[in-house]
Amino acid sequence: MLARAILVSMAVALALSGQDTTPAPATKNFEVQPGTHIPLSLINSVSTKNSAPGDRVYLESVFPILVNGRIVIPPGSYVSGTITEVQRPGKVKGRGEFHLRFDSLTLPNGVTRDFRARIDALDGRASEELDRKEGSVKSEGNKGGDTRTVGETAAAGASVGALAGSLSGAAGMGAGIGAAAGAAAGLVGVLFTRGPDAVLARGTTLDMVLDRPVNFDDQDLDFSNSPPARNGLGDGSGPLPSRKTQSGAIHRWPLQ
Repeated sequence: MLARAILVSMAVALALSGQDTTPAPATKNFEVQPGTHIPLSLINSVSTKNSAPGDRVYLESVFPILVNGRIVIPPGSYVSGTITEVQRPGKVKGRGEFHLRFDSLTLPNGVTRDFRARIDALDGRASEELDRKEGSVKSEGNKGGDTRTVGETAAAGASVGALAGSLSGAAGMGAGIGAAAGAAAGLVGVLFTRGPDAVLARGTTLDMVLDRPVNFDDQDLDFSNSPPARNGLGDGSGPLPSRKTQSGAIHRWPLQ
């Protein structure tokens, strides 16, 4: 009887205290594995002409990432990165190049994770070259453009020389002298002009691949009060076209 009375007293005390003896449900963990690819779109432009080490780069995810059937990184999540190194293109040789490091991920509900990741692929429309191992973006080479510049100035010099030679009765000699002078002028222009910069314009898409796992739990993935996703990304400008394919290409005339 005494033992029963003690048990009853304990039950009454628990009821009066409002304590819930039901065990709390286990928290689910969702891990985004290393090697996961996350498609992103650039919010701001990056170029070797205007960027400097330490500049911030901002991007936005464009495709949902799922773990065990649940969206853990929805479209509209923000990724920030840092330019760690910039190299301008040389006047004689060397291409423009910059290194990009990814630093943090912010979900639409404000949950943030620091992480490390690298670029794995660039927009197919971009003319820049990606070094996956180094995580660097390089400008295209401009040997073809340099050759064209020299050829165009040589042709222009030949025309002027031929005209001057015809007036003196030596059109052939004048054309040869003019072509040589034009080629020399074109070469001087090439030597004193930088090659194309490496540029990734706002709206350019790229693939980011994780080097380390990123973990979330149930509470982190509550998006009920998140702002609605934006309609469209960036301004739709996409990457800048290659200088080789731009209409009305800029000619490097040294005497202008």
